[in-house]
Amino acid sequence: MASSTEPRHKEEEEEEATHTTTAEDEDTGAQVAPIVKLQEVAVSTGEENEDVLLDLKAKLYRFDKEGNQWKERGVGTVKLLKHTQTTKVRLVMRQSKTLKICANHLVLPSISIQEHAGNDKSCVWHATDFADGELKEEFFCIRFASVENCKTFKEKIEEVAQSQEKVGVSEEATSTANLLEKLSVVGEKSKDEEDKTKEVPTEEKKEENAAKDNPTDEK
Repeated sequence: MASSTEPRHKEEEEEEATHTTTAEDEDTGAQVAPIVKLQEVAVSTGEENEDVLLDLKAKLYRFDKEGNQWKERGVGTVKLLKHTQTTKVRLVMRQSKTLKICANHLVLPSISIQEHAGNDKSCVWHATDFADGELKEEFFCIRFASVENCKTFKEKIEEVAQSQEKVGVSEEATSTANLLEKLSVVGEKSKDEEDKTKEVPTEEKKEENAAKDNPTDEK
């Protein structure tokens, strides 16, 4: 008897389980409105007014003077960005996942970049960096996946440095010309004022000249 009742119990349990699953999966058509409505917020990256000159994936290191060793700054994308108005070019690198800035400095004419000794996929250079919110002298090393990318990066940095040197000379020449122009204008104004002072006699000189022209007889 026990053996004949067991299959029935199993069938009943399976039917109940099937009925429960069907009830849970049934779509009632009800729509639940969200409690809080989120609005889209425009996020500024600070790169809106800059043109991308270079965009490569790499791994960045900085030299720790205290520990006398290289420390990883992050893996991500390194960019060279040129400002549309000032024409200044800066190097910016962000970590891939967090987008945290791990390098942010201007590419100056004085920058010197060279291949890392014993590794033709890496480059090293000194820079005054602002990635941590304050200016600090850093010694960087960047490593690429290929020799070609490393060569492209190095050549582009050198090209930008040369162009920035020309921009610096041009700006200096322009400022000098403007200064000379201002000085010449001031000099001309001073000379004109001096000439006018000489041409216009004072009241005392007018009376003295009039007395000389019309002398009176002494009695």
